[in-house]
Amino acid sequence: MTIHREHRRRVKNRFLGEGMDHFDEVHALELLLFYAIPQGDVNPLAHRLLDHFGGLHQVLTAPPEQLMQVTGVGEHTAILLGLVKGISQKYLISQADANTHLDTLEDCGTYLMDRFLGRRDEVVMLLCLDAKRMPLCCRIVSEGSVNTAEVSVRKVVEAALAVNATSAVLAHNHPSGLALPSMEDIVTTRRVAVALDAVGITLEDHIVVAGRDYVSLVRSNYYDPEQCRMMV
Repeated sequence: MTIHREHRRRVKNRFLGEGMDHFDEVHALELLLFYAIPQGDVNPLAHRLLDHFGGLHQVLTAPPEQLMQVTGVGEHTAILLGLVKGISQKYLISQADANTHLDTLEDCGTYLMDRFLGRRDEVVMLLCLDAKRMPLCCRIVSEGSVNTAEVSVRKVVEAALAVNATSAVLAHNHPSGLALPSMEDIVTTRRVAVALDAVGITLEDHIVVAGRDYVSLVRSNYYDPEQCRMMV
């Protein structure tokens, strides 16, 4: 037990002195496991987790029920590992929201991409902007595929009106695919754009996110806000 306590102290001191830059995945995960399992040697468990899932990213994004299938992982440990992804996402959102001006479509794309970090299910989000291009809100308006059956145009319009938005950007993710828009995505974009324009709000873009990549329907010439305004 004394050996394990000394080892834990050395690892903690190394982090305090050097930060995380020189930690490999095993020792980074081991340090995290110290706070889920307060005694004993957790190095073998760190190896088991990495071998089972294939890497640190996969461990930290695995569902709790899958984590608990690994020998030595209980509910407490699974919750702590899951918190890393959740808190990281909150941190990125908080950082992005601080005095943010989304001056370009690229700014909006980057801003929205962080909100899909680690999501395993497909969701549709609406980013609302004021006249100074500051974000008023970014909220989920639908869960599931972004098609004419799933996305409630009325819900989108109500969300934008509730915060007095001047413009908005629609976004959804492809958790296990490529960031390529489907025909349903394009049709839904135009329906939402026409409905928003009828109440004086411009739909500036619709982006499709996959991992750390996204595609803009405007930049890809699938959607033209000016053309949709002419349809009202």
